[in-house]
Amino acid sequence: MSTGDQTSQEDGKSQQNGDQTPTENPSAQVDDKLEGEGEGEGIEHEEGSEQADTTDLQEELQKAKDQTLRVQAEMQNLRRRVDRDIENAHKYALENFLGELLPVVDNLERSLTTLDSALDENDDAQKAIREGIELTLKSFLDVLTRNNVEQVDPSNQSFDPEFHQAMTMVPHPEVPANTVIEVFQKGYLLNGRLVRPAMVVVSKGPDG
Repeated sequence: MSTGDQTSQEDGKSQQNGDQTPTENPSAQVDDKLEGEGEGEGIEHEEGSEQADTTDLQEELQKAKDQTLRVQAEMQNLRRRVDRDIENAHKYALENFLGELLPVVDNLERSLTTLDSALDENDDAQKAIREGIELTLKSFLDVLTRNNVEQVDPSNQSFDPEFHQAMTMVPHPEVPANTVIEVFQKGYLLNGRLVRPAMVVVSKGPDG
């Protein structure tokens, strides 16, 4: 083979090699694809996690609001109870004291009743004693009235179990049944609340 022919063949091979396009590595393409998919999944996972965190935060915030409202409601109820207790303490602070004071009033009233039944109008000493007891009793009753204490005297009234305590029931030809015919001991109210019931005798009406 001549030198010219050999050179021509080598030029042809070089031309063929120059026309061929380099082929990419298939493994590299697969790796790039997987890497792209992995990045997409990672972004979606992060977005889902952020949304879940936001939901949890909103739930916690709502719980905190509910707890705050409950605490506020409880505080308001507590404040009302305290105010009511203070008001009642002021209104009924005399109740225990009345338990000791009322028997004194009872004794003064009994003394007047006894004196009236045997009073000698010509006896100035008896009249002076009676006047002194009457003034003392009036002073006590005035003090009670100023402190919202009301006397319960149910003579000739219908018996009321809420304010009266029946000591006994007796027949009476002229007084209707269930009517108070005698008061052993008067009752008392403090600011409208019963402190002591009136102790009474009640008619059963005509006998037979």
